[in-house]
Amino acid sequence: MPSTEILQEARKLHGVSDRLESLAEVHQEHVALSEALITISGNVRQTATLLEVLVATKMGSPTEPGPASA
Repeated sequence: MPSTEILQEARKLHGVSDRLESLAEVHQEHVALSEALITISGNVRQTATLLEVLVATKMGSPTEPGPASA
């Protein structure tokens, strides 16, 4: 089902966002790099959330719990 596949990709994007945020924390001594990673992390997380909203509003309720409810 397309909604399941989209939700899987959204979960992967949440993971990417988490890893980018972790990298930013590790490299705090490089302020510009750390800030850029935090910005990109936020953008990726927002994209994942938009995909979840798209599934919920256009394809009905998801059949699997998303990151917010897991």
